[in-house]
Amino acid sequence: DLLLSNSCIPFLGSAEGLDFRTLLLDEERGRLLIGAKDHIFLLNLVDLNKNVKKIYWPASKEKVELCKLAGKDAHTECANFIRVLQPYNRTHVYVCGTGAFHPLCGYIELG
Repeated sequence: DLLLSNSCIPFLGSAEGLDFRTLLLDEERGRLLIGAKDHIFLLNLVDLNKNVKKIYWPASKEKVELCKLAGKDAHTECANFIRVLQPYNRTHVYVCGTGAFHPLCGYIELG
């Protein structure tokens, strides 16, 4: 219904089927951060498909192998699913992912 009424703009940059997990709205800068499987997207709120920035942040190969050896599914469990996007200060966002069952966190500079 939203598409038919032209009252929304679909995000087209997700053709990979990346299993979106978390969102962070940055109204001050007019951006939306999306945490997904092995990726963090930074979108423009005016046009979600304009100047899309994407950070590729997979789990290490060693952690993925350990995850598979533990009997987990390689496609649905052994990845870095971004779970936390939290403002840290005016210039950085704190980010955490599952890291193939070995959680990892870091900071993204929003320059």
